[in-house]
Amino acid sequence: MKQGIHPDYHELTVVMTDGTSFKTRSTYGKPGATLRLDIDQKTHPAWTGVNKIVDRGGRMSRFKEKFGNIGLAAKK
Repeated sequence: MKQGIHPDYHELTVVMTDGTSFKTRSTYGKPGATLRLDIDQKTHPAWTGVNKIVDRGGRMSRFKEKFGNIGLAAKK
């Protein structure tokens, strides 16, 4: 294997959405870094079978601000 062309492979801590954690090795971040997950197998619809809208980037709120009342008559 050539020297100096591969990224640093080190240990880091992964923290799941429920607070549990485990150690693994990766090229992410710096040695001893912590990777906090927003979505994991305990919350993702592919594993849970439950669909819910996750507005992580504010897309839904921006859409509602822009198009919220189109075609809806105000109730009195």
